[in-house]
Amino acid sequence: MTTRSRSELTLKTMDNLLAWRKNQRKQLIATREAISDTIHQQWSQAISDSLMQGFPQLQKMTIGIYWPFRGEYDPRSIAQHFRQQGATLALPEVINKDEPLCFRLWSPNTPMRNGAYGIPVPVETEIIRIDAMIIPMVGFDQHGYRLGYGSGYFDRTLATYETRPLTIGVAFEIQRLDNIYPQPHDIAMHYIVTEKGISQTVNNELNFIPTPRCIDM
Repeated sequence: MTTRSRSELTLKTMDNLLAWRKNQRKQLIATREAISDTIHQQWSQAISDSLMQGFPQLQKMTIGIYWPFRGEYDPRSIAQHFRQQGATLALPEVINKDEPLCFRLWSPNTPMRNGAYGIPVPVETEIIRIDAMIIPMVGFDQHGYRLGYGSGYFDRTLATYETRPLTIGVAFEIQRLDNIYPQPHDIAMHYIVTEKGISQTVNNELNFIPTPRCIDM
């Protein structure tokens, strides 16, 4: 096979992957948005309980969270719990396309404005470096990789840290996939939390771990 033929094949395969991911995003978001309020609350409470019980170390860390979007788990209540125990909280802001996110200091009383995609961001609070991220996921796979909205902001941001923050992806079990076919820029989560409990990425495999074991890590 010639170099040109290999390049054309790679391009075709990449086009197919991008189309597949786009279709998966559409389906997964629609499924998530169709969850009833009652079920959403039940599953969200289970996620919050796992975060509180499994990650007490977050109480002493600077945590990057997110403003919920399109049916995502809302991390603000559990983040406020960690803040009351001593944590510092920050919300991401898109500065420019294809650039890393910046994280701005946030509390429930922080003035907000609409940022990119209409998602609220803090009004000119201090930009800070974070120790941990609670990260939303459109989907996730059996290898700990996250399917996002396609802009790559979280992966691009994580790549700027010399010491990588603790990454905790959150989603519902209905968002689980066998494989998202990660690319070189994709970064696996350290942990993934769903309504079923906590899983850890070890040796490129996502493994369920009991909460007491998570606490001891």
